[in-house]
Amino acid sequence: MEEKKIDIKVDENIAVGQYSNLAAIRHTKEEFIFDFAFLFPDGPTGKLVSRILLSPAHVKRFMEALQSNVKRYEDNFGPITPADAPPSVGFIH
Repeated sequence: MEEKKIDIKVDENIAVGQYSNLAAIRHTKEEFIFDFAFLFPDGPTGKLVSRILLSPAHVKRFMEALQSNVKRYEDNFGPITPADAPPSVGFIH
């Protein structure tokens, strides 16, 4: 079976990316919600930089892809040492 190629257009401001040093994950039966935030190093505040919603099936594929990539990374560069756990956070609107 021939594999289909999908071309995805990327807007320039999305291609630059967002840095996040905190992620919070919540879910319902129908979706997983990933909130990515930046915690400011000089204060007890932060800013939500991205929110991604995925179906449970896509989360499972994403998790498998992430595990595979972490293994390849560690095979090439050595073990990743986890940082200290971040403080608990709350989101305000």
